[in-house]
Amino acid sequence: MKGLIPALRTLMAQDKLRQRIAWEAARLLYRREESEYFRARLKAARLVSKGPVDPRDMPTRRDIREQIEAMADKVREAGGDPGAYPPPEVYDPLGSYRPDPPVLIERFAVYRSLLLPLERVMQRPQSHPEGDALYHSLQVFELAREELPYDEEFLLAALLHDVGKGLDPKDHIAAALEALDGHITPRTAWLIEHHTEAGALREGTLGARSRRRLAESESFEELMLLAKCDHLGRQVGVAVADTDDALDYLRELAESCGE
Repeated sequence: MKGLIPALRTLMAQDKLRQRIAWEAARLLYRREESEYFRARLKAARLVSKGPVDPRDMPTRRDIREQIEAMADKVREAGGDPGAYPPPEVYDPLGSYRPDPPVLIERFAVYRSLLLPLERVMQRPQSHPEGDALYHSLQVFELAREELPYDEEFLLAALLHDVGKGLDPKDHIAAALEALDGHITPRTAWLIEHHTEAGALREGTLGARSRRRLAESESFEELMLLAKCDHLGRQVGVAVADTDDALDYLRELAESCGE
């Protein structure tokens, strides 16, 4: 019992932080101060948090949408126009608070926290003779870098495509997208979401309708290139960059593009 109470308090504090970030992101979107979930959530976390935010404490898109809907409901109840820009006190579910000084959420720290556990994820030797999922991911990244060294979104998809295996092996794609939500672009998310389908297309086991659906995307060629790298990145004993070197390369690439 002694250890249970502090644990419950920690969970309550994490939940409160998540709610506050969700509310602040929803306010930014509701008032049209931001138009994208990605930017709204990062800005909200900077306003609310006193320090770096654990990815597990970040709200999902659903959390933010629920707050937006609650805001609109409160405005309707007050006789206002839900499409207008209501003052925050009308719908703040947690009471007023003074935002703390901004804090930078370093997305590369999020990537690192998701990649490192993959070293303990051993894969089936029949399909992955190279061994653990991190070694595979780094191989795929190296192959992708040889192909498109300046395409950050593509390279991120190559490096992060299997991070969900450290979270939920039964549905690693959904787990990856949930964990990375707000920390990658829609294009990177699309590449990760469909990389197994692209692998099936390479093997000739994907249906014609699914192939046509994938081919409609402007990133179809990069998706098939990712599938090729995923297929080839299963070698035993090849040299690869370590996790930090790979992330440093991507960070420098992002900085060179003015991010």
